[in-house]
Order: sequence, then structure tokens, then C-alpha cells
Amino acid sequence: MSEQPAPPSSSHTPRSLIVTLYGAYGRGFPGPVPVAELIRLLGAAGVDAPSVRSAVSRLKRRGLLLPARSASGAAGYALSDGARQLLDDGDRRIYGSAATSDGWVLAVFSVPESERAKRHVLRSTLAGLGFGTAAPGVWLAPAGLYEETRHTLERAGCSAYVELFRGEHLGFAATAEAVARWWDLAALAKLHEAFLDEHAPVLRAWEQRSDTPPQDAYRDYLAALDSWRHLPYADPGLPPALLPQGWPGLRSAQVFRALHERLHDAGRGFVNAG
Repeated sequence: MSEQPAPPSSSHTPRSLIVTLYGAYGRGFPGPVPVAELIRLLGAAGVDAPSVRSAVSRLKRRGLLLPARSASGAAGYALSDGARQLLDDGDRRIYGSAATSDGWVLAVFSVPESERAKRHVLRSTLAGLGFGTAAPGVWLAPAGLYEETRHTLERAGCSAYVELFRGEHLGFAATAEAVARWWDLAALAKLHEAFLDEHAPVLRAWEQRSDTPPQDAYRDYLAALDSWRHLPYADPGLPPALLPQGWPGLRSAQVFRALHERLHDAGRGFVNAG
């Protein structure tokens, strides 16, 4: 029998766990996910029913979840088209490898003073995508993020203020030196180290087990994915050759991939058991 689920850590909020659940398994449901199923599945991760209902309400207000009836007539929630696009974009980043395409995508924006509120939205959107700043109004990220950047700026209603370019860095400083100015690498390293502190011991424990009980696999995978899925947005897959020696992001990616391979499919057995 599986152990009693531990309460979620402060980093695993009910709202974040619901998004993670839909990203990992929810798109495989034949229809809307019934509310009772959300409560069961989040309960296994230590979230109580009132917290699930409250988090679902907030996601509904944001337009990510749409109320709908399942085939049996039970009340449930389906992903909006925008939420599906968001998760599809996220798949490429969360489950992908470090940047392999050469060059950068540049976002250059100018916002009229009369619409300066858009300036904050633009900066927040680009920062959320992992862009670094080369100069005021000039942001950049690995070129492979172009499509996701385009989708995200369109969803945020900011595309009219931005021009996107592809390019390469031609100097004057070495590109590795410039990257260290454009991104706060020390802060990014701490995020990777925090992931390793929480989840590397979990991987070691699974490596010592010969069995993979579905509920245990689901619980540990959901927590790992909920932690990991934010990291590729803070660290947008900067080329390893441009990063400091011993970069912890390489190890954190290895740990997540190993947990994904060991636990994801086994966890689906618990999801489908409802």
C-alpha cells in the first residue's frame, strides 16, 4: 500500500499543481476532467478538496479552464484553446534539450507613453520567457524560442509593439562574457541547485527500488515536474559552451529526465485508475 501523501511543499501550490497535472496527464483524458477526479488526483499530492476547488476557480477566471460536462454528465473542466497552446509550447521547452540552434531571437520594442502600462506587460512577458536584456528595450533569447515567443506575445496582446529578429552576436566582448551580463547566472545556478536538493535524493531512492507502484510514481513525478517546469523559463536553454564550468543546470536536467523516464508512464496507471 502507498504511504500517506505528504502535504505539498510551499513551492507546490494547488494552482501550480493543477496546471502541472493537466500538462502531464490531463490532455490524455477523453473529455473534460471531472471535478471528483481532480480532487482525487490532487489529494494524492497532499492538496485538500477546498484548495482544489479554490484553485480551479482562479484558473477558470484566468480563462485557462472551461467548465464542461464529462460523457457521464459529471461536472468537470476542459482546457481552453489558449491553455492548450501554452502547454504545447511548454512541452518543447520542458522536455527538450539545451539549445542546439545557432544565434538569438531579438525582441525590440517601443511603447508610446500613452500606453506605458503595456511596457510593464511586455517586460514581464519577455522575462517570463527567459529573455535576457542586452540594452533598454532590446531583449534576447536562444533562437529556438522564436515560435513560442511569437505565440506568447500574441496571447498577451503585445505583438503590435514588438519587432522580432534573428541574429548572431558579433562582439565586441566574447559571447560568454556578454551572456554573463545579459542573464543573472548566479541566480539561475541557485534555482538549479534548489531543484537538485529536493529531487536528486528522490531519484536516488527510486534507483534503489525494483518496483514502481503507480501512486508513488505519480506523486513523486508530479512534484518533480511541478518544480522543473519553471526552470526552463528562468534558464531558457543557454548553450552549454557559454556557461560556467560545472554548470548545475546540466545535472538538474539529467535528474529530471531520469525521473521522467522512471515515473511518468507508471504514474499514468494511477491517473487512469479513477
